[in-house]
Amino acid sequence: MKPARRLLALLGVLFLAALPPGVQSALHGEGSPAFTALWWGLLLALLLLAALDAVWLHWRPSPRLSRQLPGHLPQGRWSEVRLRLEHDYRRALPVELFDYLPAGMNGEPLPLRLQLHPGEDAECGYRLRPLERGHFCFLHCEVTLPSPLGLWQGRRRLELPGETRVYPDFSRLYRARLMAVDTWLGRLGVRQLPRRGLGQSFHQLREFRDGDTLRQIDWKATARKHTPIVREYRDERDQQILFLLDCGRHMRSRDGELAHFDHALDACLLLAYVALRQGDAVGLATLAGEQDRYLAPAKGDAQLHALLNAVHDLQTTRRPADFVAAANLLLQRQRRRALVVILSNLRDEDDGELPAAIRRLARRHRVLVASLREEVLDRLSHAPVESHADALAYCGTIDYLNARAGLHQRLAAAGIPLLDARPAELGPELVARYLAWKRAGVL
Repeated sequence: MKPARRLLALLGVLFLAALPPGVQSALHGEGSPAFTALWWGLLLALLLLAALDAVWLHWRPSPRLSRQLPGHLPQGRWSEVRLRLEHDYRRALPVELFDYLPAGMNGEPLPLRLQLHPGEDAECGYRLRPLERGHFCFLHCEVTLPSPLGLWQGRRRLELPGETRVYPDFSRLYRARLMAVDTWLGRLGVRQLPRRGLGQSFHQLREFRDGDTLRQIDWKATARKHTPIVREYRDERDQQILFLLDCGRHMRSRDGELAHFDHALDACLLLAYVALRQGDAVGLATLAGEQDRYLAPAKGDAQLHALLNAVHDLQTTRRPADFVAAANLLLQRQRRRALVVILSNLRDEDDGELPAAIRRLARRHRVLVASLREEVLDRLSHAPVESHADALAYCGTIDYLNARAGLHQRLAAAGIPLLDARPAELGPELVARYLAWKRAGVL
């Protein structure tokens, strides 16, 4: 409980009224007994009213609160939370609400101010944006009530439990269901190369259309139907995509609000969604985490939910990535040929183990290495040098980028496919590379 502005204003008026007589009494030694008695009487009356008002506020019941919280939230996206208040007050009452958010979440606008009217329930809402993934619990909500005379404001912390889970950004996937795949991929920035050839997997027989070539005609079917019939092919299906996700210290770098690891998870989710719609199976394995996880490749919409549940509480560690051990374990688990996508942030210290691990994997699988590039290094390399500190930062950045570029060149010389992308561009770049390889029939 704290004094309201009205109480502070009344006390201020009383003390200002006592200031001139007090100065006169101090200078001339004369005072007005009647004014002094009146002033003390007003002060005692105000204190008595304030005490009674505080007792009334203490006995005033709190409103009944309920919270409508989505059970699943996408990381980095705004979602709405609704608060509902039920009360039995007999007159209009202004109240203030503040919802205690778990660490790693932003909410606005908070606190909320609204007016409660007699006989009516009130509802309000605020926007919530989680910056971290995992399981989060809401515990309390604070209500600020005015006293009947408006001399006090009482804060009450009410128990209002709630739970939610924050997943990698899946909101883009729900928007994809409302539009064609090609249109959706185009809006994401995925560049699709034209198809080479007719595809490798037989799809169906159909009647001849304008634009079909003579080599597409199935002559036996044409003879049976007495009309031109062509063979239609499509991209090969039932292929397998396996993500090998680095959870080590290299993925703790941050560009903006999200870590490289979060961007890598978003990219995995995007490519998994596209691959599942293409009829392929998707799986995941981790390395350098607290507890390595493995999700065997499978097809269908249920696999996307399984992937979300498998990665929503994954966190990075300070461990180095052991690519050789991860490759050996993956070869034991994954017998069938697959496209293995290694997601990491490659540095020159990876020059020793990574090529050997990839060569072991490439004997059985198609391997793609996706490396995230720090945007801050690009900015530093193009920033003007105006001081000694700027010169040191520029030289350090150039040395680091040269060492990184040397590693990439050695991987390319060894015939290892490499995708070097900024975190925000990793998802579209991965999907474009997957679709290009799939249409070229090299998976």
